[in-house]
Amino acid sequence: MTSFDSSPTLTAWRALLAIAVVFVMLATTGWTAVRHQQSDAPRTVALASWAKGSIAGQALPSADAPPYKLAHFFAALTDAQSARLARKYPLVVGNLNGAPVTLRYRANRLALEQARTTERTRVHDQRLSPDGRAEAQHRADRFRSMLAAGRHFLAFDPTGRGHAAEVIGDLDRADRVSVIVPGVDTNLLTLERTGSKTNAAPVGMAKSLYAAEHSAHPGVRTVVIAWADYTAPAGIGMDAATGNLAERGAVRLDALVGALPGTAPVSLFCHSYGSVLCGVAADELPDRVTDIAVAGSPGMRVDNAGQLHTRANVWAMRDNGDWIEDVPNLEVGGLGHGADPVDPDFGARIASAGDAVGHSGYFEPGTESLGNFAAIGAGAYDSVTCAQSDNGCHEQISGHATV
Repeated sequence: MTSFDSSPTLTAWRALLAIAVVFVMLATTGWTAVRHQQSDAPRTVALASWAKGSIAGQALPSADAPPYKLAHFFAALTDAQSARLARKYPLVVGNLNGAPVTLRYRANRLALEQARTTERTRVHDQRLSPDGRAEAQHRADRFRSMLAAGRHFLAFDPTGRGHAAEVIGDLDRADRVSVIVPGVDTNLLTLERTGSKTNAAPVGMAKSLYAAEHSAHPGVRTVVIAWADYTAPAGIGMDAATGNLAERGAVRLDALVGALPGTAPVSLFCHSYGSVLCGVAADELPDRVTDIAVAGSPGMRVDNAGQLHTRANVWAMRDNGDWIEDVPNLEVGGLGHGADPVDPDFGARIASAGDAVGHSGYFEPGTESLGNFAAIGAGAYDSVTCAQSDNGCHEQISGHATV
């Protein structure tokens, strides 16, 4: 924990200042929280049904079983039996770490179709308020977009604000895998955007990174996952100033990475509150995670990179115009997220953010920040441009460089 003046009054004042600044800054992100959530829990219902189900006279495994056990279970089924389970329990199969990737894609498409039908019905339900019907229309439109040809989801849950994880590229044939871990107000309605802010949403970030990786490093088969499969803080509030949701999300991130097919190295790109989550997850992540890169970070809930207890390369960047710089880097009674990752004393490899603009501009095409992310994701470490405060950020690199 960061040391403070021994005066209780000064310590309390600093804590209050930190909380106030965090709240004000989070209010400027422009992502509006979803205030009208569904009261039902479709995946909970699906899980209860799965727990009682069977196939060919055999009880179905627990949905919480380790990925290797689930992989063994599906390997023993015929294609027809697997397809039958996906049709009957799409909200379960589509989210099972260990189930075949293509089967999960198929199940989540079925779950999306069912969710869209549900929302279309709610649009005309006069028992709902006008705001409720408008939200239903928004969700129906989102699910229609997610059902576009060629899109593949490794996770989908429409319950409440919702979760999803989209895969861009061929996961089974990947040389390198990049995972985008976004921050505050991540949910199904903010999963993607149109217009000028496309690259500020998880799917836009992933598409931008994928294009940059393939443009700059065409010899590397990279895949990018837009991972919005955790409950993120909703707008301003205590959740954004604490690590509670990061701790829960870290369990889900560890599970995702541990169940990815193949042995391709994995790089995590953690933005804003997503960097808090990555910091919490770091010591439990599989060894195949070679890089943890944070941008616009309020802290990783440690005092230095060594306390992350990871063999992965830890990278950090921040644009000069990012408001997160004004958030005090401290932790008091669980509030705040600790030391600044771009402080040279933290011990991260500091990459240049170049011409990124503001807190949400790190994935804009043509920026130095995106170029550095692409180099990290492709394993082309010598191509990373270091910040002036760390001219040797790519020296003595660990992991396996691809190019």
